[in-house]
Amino acid sequence: MVSLSAQTIKNENTIKFNVVEKFVSIEGEGIRSGYPAVFVRFAGCNLSCSWCDTKYANENPEYEEIDVDNLMNFIASTEIKRVTLTGGEPLIQPYIYLLIDRLIREGFEVNVETNGSVSIKNLPRDVIITMDYKCPSSGMEDRMIVDNINFLGKKDVLKFVVGTFEDLKSAERIIKTFKPRCNIFFSPVFGMIKPAEIVKFLIENKLFDTRVQLQIHKIIWSDKIKGV
Repeated sequence: MVSLSAQTIKNENTIKFNVVEKFVSIEGEGIRSGYPAVFVRFAGCNLSCSWCDTKYANENPEYEEIDVDNLMNFIASTEIKRVTLTGGEPLIQPYIYLLIDRLIREGFEVNVETNGSVSIKNLPRDVIITMDYKCPSSGMEDRMIVDNINFLGKKDVLKFVVGTFEDLKSAERIIKTFKPRCNIFFSPVFGMIKPAEIVKFLIENKLFDTRVQLQIHKIIWSDKIKGV
């Protein structure tokens, strides 16, 4: 992935993004949890996590091709300034940096949710990065680019989605080895581990600068409902 400045684009309107869904809801997790936001979910992912909750965006996804102007028009029509780009994996979308740059120039606060297996080195510092570290139960831990942690700043998020005790130990190792400078969240795999187990682990292991988060959109609505 290269930065926008390295991309040569003759006509922005010839570029189309594969969008599974676009909608308005509240942020269910992360530093903007509870705030209304505009979500754009892109098709396709380079990983296949065992507990993925958005397989409809990854496995033979149904999507529409939307050009930059139409996507921007939809976002602007909501009158909401917070935008979350998610997936799938948004950073594998060709020319995603063009869209990010356009959003920033037009005054939107952009949150990019990424899975930790794609370099974030060239993401603009204006962007909020919400990055996963895939723990063992995902089956994808070997795909993580641990160097990405060094590019996370104070407004960014490193998120450990955990489902087992082994996941908790893996997260502890990463935190104590790399000492992230960002916000650190632990999020339970829905239905796999009790949040109380995570709390107990964090306290016993003196991970006092981390936070437990629950996906509030799954509490407000069913975990089966799309577009929330």
